[in-house]
Amino acid sequence: MGEALAGREEQQGIAGIMGGALTGQGPRPWKSRWSEETAFWRGVLARDRRLDGAFVFAVRSTGIYCRPSCPARRPTRRQVVFFPLPEAAERAGFRPCRRCRPEEAAARDPQADLVRRVCLWIETSGDAPVSLQDLAGEAGVSSSHLQRTFKRLMGISPREYAAARRLQGLKVRLREGQGVTRALYEAGYGSSSRLYERSSAQLGMTPASYRKGGRGMDIGYTIVDSPLGRMLVGATRRGVCAVSLGEADAVLEAALVAEYPHAEIHRDDTGFAPWVRAIQKHLDGFEARLNLSLDLQATAFQRRVWKELQRIPYGRTRTYREVACAMGQPKAVRAVARACATNPVSIVVPCHRVIRGDGSLAGYRWGLSRKQALIEAERKRRGERRASAER
Repeated sequence: MGEALAGREEQQGIAGIMGGALTGQGPRPWKSRWSEETAFWRGVLARDRRLDGAFVFAVRSTGIYCRPSCPARRPTRRQVVFFPLPEAAERAGFRPCRRCRPEEAAARDPQADLVRRVCLWIETSGDAPVSLQDLAGEAGVSSSHLQRTFKRLMGISPREYAAARRLQGLKVRLREGQGVTRALYEAGYGSSSRLYERSSAQLGMTPASYRKGGRGMDIGYTIVDSPLGRMLVGATRRGVCAVSLGEADAVLEAALVAEYPHAEIHRDDTGFAPWVRAIQKHLDGFEARLNLSLDLQATAFQRRVWKELQRIPYGRTRTYREVACAMGQPKAVRAVARACATNPVSIVVPCHRVIRGDGSLAGYRWGLSRKQALIEAERKRRGERRASAER
């Protein structure tokens, strides 16, 4: 009887997914997450071709995403994460499976199809900026509907997606050896100093430095478990140059190689043990302040921001405006936010301690849930220490 009940539940779950796709409501993995992801997983185990185009599943350990019907060997459930669109999986750092080619599957959900068409328009628009109104007109929907639908499925706005694609184009051109001025123009950036500074902040260094792709650098790295998932620590002989957080080792390694394509990069699980232990102790609450040697390629402004972030007391937060004022540049709020977003050494430079003026959390490179967890854990430990000192 139990097997029969499980079978009925599986059919109902899959029928619910297909019904949503056929009625235009689409899969809702984030609204009733547990029940729908359970049905998704059953569909993946069954290699159900009816679900192709309804969602994709990504494997943390390999950094690859697939169609539900992919014939490849199935991973364990804990290694799998679901996405409503291939573009959302790629934005999270996963690459398409070469066997089942999930990026070619037609979307079953009209809203998902809408977002995919908008992504394609943005990618093929060339260097010319595309407004939300223009995209909405092409799609035949209102601007508000497009903004809401796009952000629900992709996690970012069309404007942010376009900016990310432009930045990626700049990176590719610089790595191919193009001159900085030509690369900036062809990627869609202007020649003004303001846009040059913006691209520098997003790259984590000047375009000229980025063009070298880490040439001459010898970077060792290790990946360990942490309270926030897998943690990559990379370093040169001068000091730590990368601390990144994620779920899949392959994704973390690929991101490091992508940032430094011409550097000598090798795994070293013993050479940086003291630095790794210090970061782990900090995350466990045993070491409130981290004093590690750093080897960072950055603009002068970025270095000033990151030093200011290291002055924020453990268990406390500051707003972007407060950081800008502390630097003596109260109008540089957006520039401060960009410097926080491109911080390559999370935890060591505590960009998670910077919040919006209204107290809400802004974007965090490693995910808002990790930012929230870091802030809450530090506040709790600070309170415990204060209570212990008062006894």
